[in-house]
Amino acid sequence: MTDPKPLRLLAEEAEDLKIIAAAVQDAVVKAGNLKYEKRDRRFAVELNRYRWETAPRRKGQPGERVRALLAFDGVLDVKTRGITKADPELILSLLSAEFTPDAEPPGGKVTLLFAGDGEIVLTVEALDGTLLDSGYVWPTRHVPSHERRKR
Repeated sequence: MTDPKPLRLLAEEAEDLKIIAAAVQDAVVKAGNLKYEKRDRRFAVELNRYRWETAPRRKGQPGERVRALLAFDGVLDVKTRGITKADPELILSLLSAEFTPDAEPPGGKVTLLFAGDGEIVLTVEALDGTLLDSGYVWPTRHVPSHERRKR
């Protein structure tokens, strides 16, 4: 089997962001890797995403993680809830990303939801998101699971 090519995804509509959200679900992020460049109106997150597209089909087989960059341009404002950069080594788990358009398009809000009720809301001029994988891939035995544990 050949190695899959690194993902290069763009989001200009809410449906596009749903595809990126599926790819970054369960990505882990260090708090210190959340960056807002106000002058450039850019918000970027360096993350380690689980490669769902290459997930093992059988239990016990290792999966893969890849270093990636999730970025949004045209960011006018950033609000956080339940997230602090006081400890830059704090690990956050990204659960979802979604876009809510304003009443007057093309602007709106991008919401990044993290485990433990953490949230980042980006006010954007228009949806302009990018997900770029690097070539740095490594195996992992930990496959993210959303199923409830049985007692």
